[in-house]
Amino acid sequence: MKLLILLLTLPFILLASDTMESIYLKNACNSCHGIYGEGMGASPRLQGQREAVLLRRLKDLQQGRTRTAFGSVMISFAKTLDEDQTIAMAKYLAGLKTKVNKDRYDIEFDAAGDGGS
Repeated sequence: MKLLILLLTLPFILLASDTMESIYLKNACNSCHGIYGEGMGASPRLQGQREAVLLRRLKDLQQGRTRTAFGSVMISFAKTLDEDQTIAMAKYLAGLKTKVNKDRYDIEFDAAGDGGS
């Protein structure tokens, strides 16, 4: 029975994740927080933070509360999320992982070099 429930809910879980990724990219969250939420400059890392912390932070932003001057930009983004999206976004951000193509060094780097150094 548990397996049946899991199989029936899995597509909805995957769809929610895709939807949150779409919202993350559509709102250009990646331009400050990084494509995988790894944080950039003054923008904090979201990747791997506890879901409860992210949820509380999003709800604070939705109520206009922020801890930094840069956080005021986030208020308008957070307010566009409804309650279900807020919960799903916290879950999405907590589960983000950096994806690196293991073959990228073979593509980007030629060990032969040009012999100039």
